[in-house]
Amino acid sequence: MHDRVLVLFDYVNAVILVYFVLTNATYTLLMLVSLYAVTMHSKYAARIGNQDLLDSPVTPPVALIVPAHNEEEGIVPTVLSLLELEYPEKELIVVDDGSSDGTASRLVERFGLQAADFIYRPRLKARAPLGFFYSPEYPQLLLIRKENGGKADALNVGINMARSPYFFSVDADSIIERQGVLRLMAPVLQSRIPTVVSGGVVRIANGCTVREGKIVAVDLPGSWLERCQVVEYIRTFLFGRPGWNFLHATFIASGAFCLLHRESVIGAGGFATDTVTEDIDVIASLHRSLRAKGEPYRMVFATDPICWTEAPKEVRMLARQRRRWQLGLLQTVMKHNDMIFNPSYGALGMMGLPFHAYIEAVGCLVEALGTVLIPFSFLVGAMPLSLFLLLMFLAVGYGTLLSTGSVLMEEATIRRYPKISHVVTLMGYALIENFGYRQMTAFFRAQGAIQYLTGRRRWETVRKSGMKQVAHA
Repeated sequence: MHDRVLVLFDYVNAVILVYFVLTNATYTLLMLVSLYAVTMHSKYAARIGNQDLLDSPVTPPVALIVPAHNEEEGIVPTVLSLLELEYPEKELIVVDDGSSDGTASRLVERFGLQAADFIYRPRLKARAPLGFFYSPEYPQLLLIRKENGGKADALNVGINMARSPYFFSVDADSIIERQGVLRLMAPVLQSRIPTVVSGGVVRIANGCTVREGKIVAVDLPGSWLERCQVVEYIRTFLFGRPGWNFLHATFIASGAFCLLHRESVIGAGGFATDTVTEDIDVIASLHRSLRAKGEPYRMVFATDPICWTEAPKEVRMLARQRRRWQLGLLQTVMKHNDMIFNPSYGALGMMGLPFHAYIEAVGCLVEALGTVLIPFSFLVGAMPLSLFLLLMFLAVGYGTLLSTGSVLMEEATIRRYPKISHVVTLMGYALIENFGYRQMTAFFRAQGAIQYLTGRRRWETVRKSGMKQVAHA
């Protein structure tokens, strides 16, 4: 019996070792490709004159669609920031998705909104609007009220109402930098191939100071949980997505800050309501739709446009967020599993989707198991010291190198944290997050995977307390 247990441990440890070796090898390649891509984009962005785009008669209008459900604390600053964006022509559509709090009343009071009748053409299936409200002072602002149908349903209502050829899906707790839209539109206008998706970088706003919808002071949050998320976001947006974009294998674009081509999204069926991460699913649907039609297209990721968003401040809320993200990733991967290792989808089918399916979607189960089993196997004598040290380096040490490298890359390129003390602190948390935080989030992700496997597939609401506001000077 004892020998059988040791053999079982050997098999499990071998699986964990192979997983960490493959994962870190993939991350190394992504790191190198991302480093090149970010460096090249930084040089390209430095040459681009945003003023030319602002003055150009060919810069297309953009619709900014904000799905909002119980967002009374952050909705006004978000709308103010969007109204202040430097862009030649924009329409701002807030879709109140059946809020039970004061989301709509806050907007009505702050912007003097009045009820109005508008023509609504439902090109995408969604719950019908209950009312429209416009502002004489802010003619580009429109509020739509509807019954609760979920974020995807609210986005589809906004798309149906939009007139612009491109639209943004903007989270109600997000603040976009003033030239963020121009910077995302730049690669669209300068590409010879039709660009259907342009994604940007999302940063954590916790600790920053907001006045009238603008970030007026960048700072780090005070708690270890929030600071670890800052490092995590930097690593995700600088060591992952630029690499996949360079390889033409984009599978994820953040719904908090993403520009999409309206007609292409309509042609792909809009945002689906059968997953809890509609922003991931719409990217896969666009790939499927456009390749089926044989239409040339391009998806891009730019590292200079920045959107600031509020991150969870409590472990319980973080757990909800990560379970939902993992559940939605698995839903989307399984929904589009016929694209995995399918050469018809190019690099996405052969590299991007397999990575997200086997390493990101399912791998969290192996990672969570390894977090418990590796030290246990060593303590009971089922693992030699050399293997234990190797696995610990692959699981912890290598992650520290990636996080540290991402912070240094951020400082060398984007440089949104103005003080040297910020960089030093983030370097410290690039180490700290690997001892507790990453293991904790691995368990949360594993819970999301188990929810999918057991058929529990519901949306978990993440409550946020709002950004730090200061009165107008």
